[in-house]
Amino acid sequence: MSNNWQPSASINTLQTRAKLIANIRAFFAERDVLEVDTPLMCHTSVTDPFIESIPTLFKSHVNCEENYYYLQTSPEYAMKRLLAAGSGSIYQICKAFRQSEVGRIHNPEFTMLEWYRIGFDHHQLMDEMDELLQFILKTPPALRETYARIFKSYLQIDAHHANIAELAACAKKHNVQVEANIHDRDTWLMLLFTHCIEPKLGQTRPCFIYDFPASQAALARIQASNPPIASRFEVYFYGTELANGFHELQNAAEQRQRFENNLAERKKLGLSLLPIDENFLAALQAGLPNCAGVALGIDRLLMLANKADQLADILSFDINCV
Repeated sequence: MSNNWQPSASINTLQTRAKLIANIRAFFAERDVLEVDTPLMCHTSVTDPFIESIPTLFKSHVNCEENYYYLQTSPEYAMKRLLAAGSGSIYQICKAFRQSEVGRIHNPEFTMLEWYRIGFDHHQLMDEMDELLQFILKTPPALRETYARIFKSYLQIDAHHANIAELAACAKKHNVQVEANIHDRDTWLMLLFTHCIEPKLGQTRPCFIYDFPASQAALARIQASNPPIASRFEVYFYGTELANGFHELQNAAEQRQRFENNLAERKKLGLSLLPIDENFLAALQAGLPNCAGVALGIDRLLMLANKADQLADILSFDINCV
């Protein structure tokens, strides 16, 4: 008889998990941030070419035709609809799902903390994120570095101006192997960052990286600087990405153009094409308040808190046990 029925994590670890989530709720209750709950299944999902959603089939009645829905990669769109409706600052602890993400620090189903603060920019949200990490993990105050400085420090390259040939040469110098010709600056930058920089970040205290290239803005607003930069940040601890935050874009027309650009890139890469979320764009058009938001992986947070080697050690049942 199989022993695969046993949980991936110990019961003690699951008790620690429950306490960590209770502490997160206490953190936001003290700041009067409202907890919300939004659907995890939607008629569409993110258009980002670097994120693949998991489709699911749904029937409204037994004999009805099946319709494609998607398990959400993040509650972001629905939460912003609440913000536009006047919810005030909000947070959510929920499951999220991503295709083709299995490994030491990846599981296709994972737990996410996402929150939005009215009136904050990304620097103020970094302050609050730092406070949360100190409260939950007892970390020292975080280090902060710009995207440009971190590339110059670790790779001696100008991330905002280097051309594709220079980025490819840098990758070769640092033994980053690629299997195909890459004609996109951002793909080279992401490869260099994940292979050469990310593993070294946050070895003694959390590290915030901010001021990303405008081409990597996603749903963040872009600063009118030279060069233009995205008002977003990521936070790393012991070489692991924990969170990704934005000073949120409020312009519906600009966001639509970014979605259309994503779909053009997905088509070029042979990826599935998803309909643009018109409900989300309508919420932006109605008026998203000035705010900043961030998504944090609770499973990775617990993995670091427990000094575990892999996510399977802190999940009740990882993908291999379901």
